[in-house]
Amino acid sequence: MIQEVDPLIHSLYQVFDLIGVVLNGIIGGTIARRREFDIIGFVFLALFSALAGGMIRDMLISSGPAAAISDPWYLSLACVGALIAFLMDLKGKAWEIFLEHADAVILGVWCTTGCVKALAYDMPFIACVFLGVLTAVGGGMVRDVASGQIPSVFGGSPLYAVPAVLTGIVMASFAQFDKFALGMIVSPFVGFGLAVMAYWRGWVLPRAGVAPLNYTAAQVASIARRAEIRGFRRGRRKRK
Repeated sequence: MIQEVDPLIHSLYQVFDLIGVVLNGIIGGTIARRREFDIIGFVFLALFSALAGGMIRDMLISSGPAAAISDPWYLSLACVGALIAFLMDLKGKAWEIFLEHADAVILGVWCTTGCVKALAYDMPFIACVFLGVLTAVGGGMVRDVASGQIPSVFGGSPLYAVPAVLTGIVMASFAQFDKFALGMIVSPFVGFGLAVMAYWRGWVLPRAGVAPLNYTAAQVASIARRAEIRGFRRGRRKRK
């Protein structure tokens, strides 16, 4: 089924995949700069950020040597990202906006890629979604742990894992009807759109302090309104 997908779609995915490796290598490098690491720290955080998610996915499905290891382009481009971040201090509002939008594109592409690879190995629906999400966010989690931080997907940041989950669900759902090509086109836009909206609106998931089942309907509605107002204000501050 997967082989029937238009070669142009596969080519576009390969291009975005490699762009994502460079971009996430840069992200890892910028975190290394903030932590005042040396060049070795830059390289390792770049490698973790760019490649760890896909490597863990390949290990879990026993697909043979991880693509990040067997294809020299992946390691090379991740190191290029580290070098860019080492030589340039990338910061400022314009860079942040570009980074968030570009990363949202890669989120959708990587999640779909991970889901498709799981489907190729006849994994069940929920496993395909999980492996897609892991491909998209796993590298960032490993990078954050290696740099001594709590992974950002665990809370406090705009929605990131949730767009990946929805992307995986959409892709796996299309696959159930043998619509791989259409799924590979639509799914990344789902992840991108939700991730960008979450960034500008400041959407975050509720933390453990919130226990909705203990509240009345009016209290839940009040909490939702306050969260929306806070998110809107946070989004306005980001746009300034």
